Amino acid sequence: MNLETKTALITGGAKRIGSEVARTLHSAGLNIMVHYRSSRNAADQLVAELNEARPDSAASAAGDLHDIEVIPSIVQQTMDQFGRIDVLINNASTFYPTPIELLNDDFWNDLVGSNLKAPAFMVSAAAPHLRASEGCIINIIDIYAQRPLSNHPIYCSAKAGLEMLTKSLARDLAPEIRVNGVSPGAILWPENDNTELTQSQLLERVPLARMGHPQDIAKTIRFLVQEGTYITGQIIAVDGGRSIVI
Repeated sequence: MNLETKTALITGGAKRIGSEVARTLHSAGLNIMVHYRSSRNAADQLVAELNEARPDSAASAAGDLHDIEVIPSIVQQTMDQFGRIDVLINNASTFYPTPIELLNDDFWNDLVGSNLKAPAFMVSAAAPHLRASEGCIINIIDIYAQRPLSNHPIYCSAKAGLEMLTKSLARDLAPEIRVNGVSPGAILWPENDNTELTQSQLLERVPLARMGHPQDIAKTIRFLVQEGTYITGQIIAVDGGRSIVI
C-alpha cells in the first residue's frame, strides 16, 4: 500500500506509544490527526515537529472520548483537514488498579469508557470514511486481556471486550475494512508506577529478558497498515514472549 496522501487518526496520540506511532506512520508518508484529551502542549509540539518535516501533514483535535457526542466531531475535523481517513488507531486508554472491594461507578465508567466504549463509537463514526478508502482499524489491546493482572478486574475485562470487539468488527466490516489488534507487553511503565521491585519481577517472566520500546508497537502497526493487507481479525502480541509464560 502506498501511504502517501493517506491519513491516520490516532486517539491518545500526543504522548507515549501514541506519539511514537504518529512519528512512524508519518515517516512512512501518512498525514496524521493527533487526538488528545488534556495533553495540549504535547500535541502541539508533536504536530509542529511533524509539520516541520513535511508541511501541512499533521493536525490535532481535542476531545474527551467519554463524551460520545464529541466523537463525530473529531472524525469530521479529520475529514475537513485531510479529506479522507484511511487508518483509525484506537490507542487512548486509562489504566489503574481497582480492587473489587473498592469497585465504584466512576471507576467502571472511566475504564470501560476509555478502553471499550470509546473505540466502538470511534469506529461507528469513522466507518463510512474507512469504507470509502478501503482502510483499516487497529485497536491497542493488552496482553492482560488474556491473562488478568491482579487487582485490575475492570481494566482487564474492558480490554478483553476490546479484543472481542476487534474480531467482531473484522467480520462485520469486511471486505472493505480490515480490523486488527496489537497487544503490548512490558513496553512502558505506567507514569505513576516507580516500583523497581515489581518491574524487576515482571521482567523475570519475559523470555526475551528485557523491556520493549514504543517503536516495537509502532513498527507492528506500520506492518499491519502497509504490508499486512491479507490480515484481519487478528491480535498480535508484542510482549517479548510474556504471554506464553504461565
